[in-house]
Amino acid sequence: MKYSPIAALNRTYALAKARGKAAAIAEARKLELTHNHLYHVLMGYLYRECEPGTAKEHLRTALGLAKTQAEKNRIRKDLEQGL
Repeated sequence: MKYSPIAALNRTYALAKARGKAAAIAEARKLELTHNHLYHVLMGYLYRECEPGTAKEHLRTALGLAKTQAEKNRIRKDLEQGL
């Protein structure tokens, strides 16, 4: 099987559900996908409750990296709603 950044992000999301967001944050950082807007969206979700300021920073970064208008609209909506 070939490595897929999207599959790695999906595993990290599943880890958040199974073992908690702190464990998922630690694993997500190891992925080093900082150039990927979906990484930052996930990090925004993971930090939402424990560090809202960090969550917003990740979403702003995701907004800058998003390529399609639909992605940008979704991220803007999350920012406007406080995630």
